Amino acid sequence: MRRTASWAAAFGLVLVLTACGAPAAPSPSAGSPAASSTAAGTMTPGTATPGTATPSDWKTFTTSDGLSFDYPPDWTARDPGGALGGAFVDITNAGGKPMAQLRTNIVTGAECSVRYPYQVYDSHAVQALAEPGAADQAVPRYVFASRGDGTGPGPTQTTTAAYGITMMPEESGTLACPMFLLFLWPPSGALFGGAYNPANNLTPAEASLPYLEKARLYAGTPEYRQIRTMITSLRPAKSAG
Repeated sequence: MRRTASWAAAFGLVLVLTACGAPAAPSPSAGSPAASSTAAGTMTPGTATPGTATPSDWKTFTTSDGLSFDYPPDWTARDPGGALGGAFVDITNAGGKPMAQLRTNIVTGAECSVRYPYQVYDSHAVQALAEPGAADQAVPRYVFASRGDGTGPGPTQTTTAAYGITMMPEESGTLACPMFLLFLWPPSGALFGGAYNPANNLTPAEASLPYLEKARLYAGTPEYRQIRTMITSLRPAKSAG
């Protein structure tokens, strides 16, 4: 059975997805971008609808530690295994571009010592991952959001957009902590998400557009809807018994 935890414990599980897709925390020494550099807290939902049914021709991947998700038939989900333990699944599209990663058995922590201007493009609860008896505000949440300067290049350590599942409540105010894209899964934590990178994520936009403007436009694309449906399909695997 999944364990419950306080918001303080969930807050200690920190992950920021970088451009290369590897887990990394932003460097506090890089400093925080100016609060006035971009509109904060702007909600621009993608066109996918919460609870969208998985297409019937999609495939299903099940990890050895009890999680399942669905993915498009022409995409690839691969877990090469390794010495770290837990699941280590990379999902690529038909062209071999990285779309998302699923990692389990993650234990990491950090303080929210730097805050950034932020935008939220898409967000809704993932009820299948809720702890039994948990309050509504404690339900894991799918989010596509950004941190950093809306006019600057990206992705960088201080300007990045990413999508995935988080245990953090919705942001408020003008600044937000780095993206804590983690949720509780025994024996510790897990992640399922990816960093938005125009070199990998197909975006119908002029190359000269600012990075975060491209991220906003990406939220309305068919490829993004596939990613969103895939990540939000994550659920405890059905027991064999």
